[in-house]
Amino acid sequence: MNLALHIIALTQVRMRSSTGRAYYDTKIASGKSHNEAMRCLKRRLADHVWRLMVRDERTQTAGPGGHSGASLQSSAAGSTPTASSSDKSLPEPAEYNSTTQRSVA
Repeated sequence: MNLALHIIALTQVRMRSSTGRAYYDTKIASGKSHNEAMRCLKRRLADHVWRLMVRDERTQTAGPGGHSGASLQSSAAGSTPTASSSDKSLPEPAEYNSTTQRSVA
């Protein structure tokens, strides 16, 4: 998570018109070093992600499987389908016979 926030912060600092860059610039103007300003920006991004996660948790109602829309019943239409004899694997590898092989031009 720390690496993801670091990459987001770097990307925002490189984009001159982003709100992250404006926040970074205000921290630099207030006397913070680059590393301190980046730490502040990462903290602000982490707070934003946390607020989104909490809001998402409050708005969703989880089903019995832990996710919204989950149910305990299978979505399969019926029992497991049976395979025909042509769909089953061979008991041993097929043997190669050079006289029955034809070249395709």
